[in-house]
Amino acid sequence: MTDITPTLKDTLQRYLRKERSALLATLDGLEERQIRWPFTPTGTNLLGLVKHTASVSLGYFGETFGRDHGQALPWFDDDARENDDLWATAGETREQIVSLYEASAREADATIAALDLDSPGRVPWWGEHGDVTLGRILVHMIAETAHHAGHADIVREMLLGTAPDADPNLPGWDAGQWAAYRSGLEEIAASAGA
Repeated sequence: MTDITPTLKDTLQRYLRKERSALLATLDGLEERQIRWPFTPTGTNLLGLVKHTASVSLGYFGETFGRDHGQALPWFDDDARENDDLWATAGETREQIVSLYEASAREADATIAALDLDSPGRVPWWGEHGDVTLGRILVHMIAETAHHAGHADIVREMLLGTAPDADPNLPGWDAGQWAAYRSGLEEIAASAGA
């Protein structure tokens, strides 16, 4: 009898893939202006979150393990402005950034396939704490990707003015039910501040 129990590495990779898909799906059905619009005081926008996550994934699964991902990332050059990885220039298209994101996923998957969880790596930008293993980087990138997928969910909800469709973690309410729910929360918040 063959053991079909997934390994820890398989499980971690499955969670990483799930979060990568969730982040990319936040672009679905939206116009160029919408995916680029800065919705927070710090400029958080959907396309920028995808670009950033792709970029850091290439670094963590590439440079950390001495693997050349072959992608040009000019927003990390010494002369780049701060936060250039968190937004798309007018010349960068959705297709280019999605392609970069997909390439980063392929590169990560290739690194994961080639190495064991305890394979050593070095994150140069972590300084004295930069000695890592593939397992640690997998956990880090699951957290990083989930973090930004959560940001993107909220930005998308603000853009559309509605709850996500078919989210298994939310009730399947219509707009009226969500408005009533929110109104109740506003009343509680107002009374707490009185």
